[in-house]
Amino acid sequence: MTDLHVYTGSNVLLPESTTPQPATVEISKRTGKILAIHLERRSRQSYPGLMDSQWTDVGESYLLPGLVDAHVHLNEPGRTDWEGFWTGTRAAASGGVTTVVDMPLNSIPPTTTVENLASKREAAIGQCWTDVAFWGGVIPGNQNDLTPLIDAGVKGFKCFMIESGVEEFPCVAERDLHAAMAILKDTGSVLLFHAELDESPPHIHESSADATLYSTFLESRPQTFEVDAISRITSLQKTYLGLRCHIVHLSAANALPLIRSAKASGVKLTVETCFHYLCLSASSIPNGRPEFKCCPPIRDDKNREALWEALQDGTIDFVVSDHSPCVAELKKVDEGDIMGAWGGISTLGLGLSLLWTEGKKRGIPIGKVLEWTSEKTARHAGLHESKGKIAVGYDADLVIWNPKAEYRVAKESLNFKNKLTPYEGLVLSGQVEQTILRGNVVFDSASGGFAGSGPLGVLL
Repeated sequence: MTDLHVYTGSNVLLPESTTPQPATVEISKRTGKILAIHLERRSRQSYPGLMDSQWTDVGESYLLPGLVDAHVHLNEPGRTDWEGFWTGTRAAASGGVTTVVDMPLNSIPPTTTVENLASKREAAIGQCWTDVAFWGGVIPGNQNDLTPLIDAGVKGFKCFMIESGVEEFPCVAERDLHAAMAILKDTGSVLLFHAELDESPPHIHESSADATLYSTFLESRPQTFEVDAISRITSLQKTYLGLRCHIVHLSAANALPLIRSAKASGVKLTVETCFHYLCLSASSIPNGRPEFKCCPPIRDDKNREALWEALQDGTIDFVVSDHSPCVAELKKVDEGDIMGAWGGISTLGLGLSLLWTEGKKRGIPIGKVLEWTSEKTARHAGLHESKGKIAVGYDADLVIWNPKAEYRVAKESLNFKNKLTPYEGLVLSGQVEQTILRGNVVFDSASGGFAGSGPLGVLL
């Protein structure tokens, strides 16, 4: 039995279940795969040849599948002072995330060619505490790079319909989308859209309003930006019916009827939202606090509740972090300049607790939380044959989690590089005790954090 590690407990979350149940999970230490699952909590005596080091009884803690965060900006190479593979994946692992999918922009170079993907992979080697997969990017003129990028392993492609904020990743016009979608429609890939579209004349946005007021920023990115973009996307889909299109970080509840109609018509459309849109609201954001700025913006409570309803009824498919950090100077914290600050919220390590804290208020079971953050995100990124659930043949990516624990978010507990987040000071429910990647403990809160074996993540 030298190859075996056994996990048992009273609360194991298995597929097709919203609540945990007694179970025992047998893992091959050699392959990092799940070998067998028994629907009972077994005793140590059931495995007489097993050493103590190969036996873990999680007791009343929950044994969950590792999270798959399908929207993360790790920024390396090129902007590693914002974030990097080492710090970003450590932050992810501390929150029960075992796989992240890295976005193609904010690194230099962006992931828009095979050569650039190779640069990113080279930078990641030996630094990852989770497994890491990669999205490619669609920018004007790179349509001939898309098929080679698919062959090189990217999980799909991201584009912007509005300026991205970095010059090396320009937004696309409709002609660029036609060129890309014509190539992608028969590949089985997916095209991800930053769905904001601003077609108003530039002078419309000239304003003397106070740049430190959150309301000034909110008014500058109205819901119509998202509605107009999604209308354009669903119209384009009628020409490219074989292509799945995906809306990243939906914030506008006004777009939900359009999304419901599109899905009902049979087009291949999926939608994500983010922890911050479900857990924060505009009315509680203090003025002069740029750490709350993201694009599209956090909106009001009525909008937030509509997003929760859409998540529960399946209009919104799943939840991601869109972890998008930068250095403090670019956040303009000292000036309190929300309008001039970089737009992005840092969340890695906090998402499971955030969603559980808010979900409990709405009677949402832990199984739904993991469906939205693991099973469906794995499927979205094409990782569903090995990630996203506790099942035989799958990677042994597990989280031992205490649903009753509470903790206050503090700077010293954050593991991402630039420790600036709107969640600082919040008291959250549910805490990770251990994160296990392919059968290896990579994070252990009881022993002080990260495993001495070092980063064991692989590039997918």
